[in-house]
Amino acid sequence: MILNTGMRTDIPAFYAPWFVNRLRAGEVCVRNPYDAQHVTRYLLDPRVVDLIAFCTKNPAPMLPHMGLLAPYGQFWYVTITPYGGDIEPNVPPWEEVVQSFRQLSKIIGVHAIGWRYDPIIIDERHTVDWHRQQFAVMAEMLAGATEMVVISFLMRYAKTRRNFPEGRDVTRTERLELGAYIIDTAKNCGMIVYPCGGGDELAAFGADTGGCMTPHIYERALGRRIRFPKYQRQRKECDCYLGADIGTYDSCPHLCRYCYANTHVARVVKNRRRHDPASPFLIGYAEAGDRVHNAVQESWLDVQERLF
Repeated sequence: MILNTGMRTDIPAFYAPWFVNRLRAGEVCVRNPYDAQHVTRYLLDPRVVDLIAFCTKNPAPMLPHMGLLAPYGQFWYVTITPYGGDIEPNVPPWEEVVQSFRQLSKIIGVHAIGWRYDPIIIDERHTVDWHRQQFAVMAEMLAGATEMVVISFLMRYAKTRRNFPEGRDVTRTERLELGAYIIDTAKNCGMIVYPCGGGDELAAFGADTGGCMTPHIYERALGRRIRFPKYQRQRKECDCYLGADIGTYDSCPHLCRYCYANTHVARVVKNRRRHDPASPFLIGYAEAGDRVHNAVQESWLDVQERLF
């Protein structure tokens, strides 16, 4: 099976000690975000967890512990964007994240790591030309450390509109102009562009519009074929596999103003206070009335076929 860690929070950046403890304990408990007393227990056993997928803005806290992850297949997305503290208050300087990215790439390999330059925000300060300049510098610094870069344009979810009201929709003209430039620049640095959402409008310029978390991407990371169970696409325009996630909403202290996973700062502060690195839950503990069930887990690897 595939276990996700980055759909709801940033575990490597803020909860690395907890995750290390969970790996050593061999299990993790996760509350259903829509039914808090419905708890799923996952075994963190490499015999049934084929791949752990990460999405982070700061992998550095996990680098000293990569030995614990060696028995597992891995795929990492690292988001590196050029915004300042007014938009991404607690994200490290992007130059530091680039160095961590390159270190991580040396450990897990270029097939198992991707760069996310998203979301793309366009306004009076962050213009199309500004993004061109920033992307070109970053792409040059990341050349050779990955073969892919994911882009998306700001999506004004309800939480985003509340926390980032000045954010605006990016026009089609802006998307096409900047997208074409990014695709060409990425190609010169050995990367393919994968748009996250947005349909196929950038396909004509050379983007792979099939999705950014697809079975193919995971198979490339493992070098093995995976027998994926049937799954329902969450977006009709892409083939992304978005499976089990062990994170918790309203727990990411990056406090990026465009984030869909945080409702508001007060909830994040409250949840951080409830975090215990020794707990099997990311936030809080077992509670009276919890309905705990063990996840059905099995390996999906095709033992017969290797990709390379």
